[in-house]
Amino acid sequence: MNHPFHQFHFCPKCGSPRFVVNDEKSKRCESCGFTYYLNPAAATVALIENEQGEWCVVRRAKDPAKGTLDLPGGFSDLYESSEEGVAREVMEETGLKVESMEFLFSIPNQYEYSDFLVHTIDMFYHCHVRTTTGARAADDAGELLWLRPEDIRPEDFGLQSIRRGVERLLAMHQ
Repeated sequence: MNHPFHQFHFCPKCGSPRFVVNDEKSKRCESCGFTYYLNPAAATVALIENEQGEWCVVRRAKDPAKGTLDLPGGFSDLYESSEEGVAREVMEETGLKVESMEFLFSIPNQYEYSDFLVHTIDMFYHCHVRTTTGARAADDAGELLWLRPEDIRPEDFGLQSIRRGVERLLAMHQ
């Protein structure tokens, strides 16, 4: 697999084509001296349980992995904490208001968007909502399902990091 630097040809500061690999983490512009570090984007994932112990699972409405299962979540926005991002994404995709949350773990991921490979760090949260009444699929979620953990099959989740995270969540649940 190519290092993601092969996609960056011009300095983002001055536009020079003299933008060369500096080390495994950065490129440096030979014209203006700017060093660019390629860091992963922050992404969030929510585990939400209802009163029956079922997990909120959504079906992806868009690529990548359109039609496969997913957990609510998405990218954190600029000037937004990871916690604010997961609460916003849950509201956008399910209509549920997150009251509190606990960080569980993170998994590095590669997410292809518009033929561009975005490196992410997916942060998993156990999110608590006051009520699941009125939950509905919206935004990137085409369908919302409540599944018992014993009925969840990690292979039904289309994104690799989510699949790995679901495996880990199921192991923690036992």
